[in-house]
Amino acid sequence: MDFLYILYKIKSKIFRNNEIIIDYYRKKGVKIGDNCLICSNILTKEPKLISIGSNVTISVNVAFVTHDNSIKLILPDKSDLFGTISIGDNCFVGENSLILYGCNIGNNVIIAAGSVVTKSWSEENIIIGGNPARKIGDWETFRRKSKDFAVLRHDVILEENPDNTFLIRRQCK
Repeated sequence: MDFLYILYKIKSKIFRNNEIIIDYYRKKGVKIGDNCLICSNILTKEPKLISIGSNVTISVNVAFVTHDNSIKLILPDKSDLFGTISIGDNCFVGENSLILYGCNIGNNVIIAAGSVVTKSWSEENIIIGGNPARKIGDWETFRRKSKDFAVLRHDVILEENPDNTFLIRRQCK
């Protein structure tokens, strides 16, 4: 792993400032909009092929693949396939997701955890997931199903029980 990445990541944690790690990605060539939260090392050998809009969250263990050389098995006179990865504004990329080269994700898209994105999605206000990713829902349905369970992080209290299980409860105001 890149020493400079580790240094920026530690500084970001110590100062509780996500912009420190985002600045590192920008210096490497990744285009990143405003108000983003990136919890994975999204760098590839071709960082300039990655573009991320504003208000985007990229969860942990997300990987971007901007090239592979599998084509050499089929076309021996060629060595690599390259492509850009673009994520629009107001998107969420769930934990352990993989986004392949040539994929452009439109605005207002949620990518479910564990997804493998192999093609572009221009439709807005959708949820995609699976391997390969397909449309599995829309924002309005998700909003209706989730509104009674949604909380702000600082309103949640985790209490450990004697049996090492946890009770999650809302903080009273």
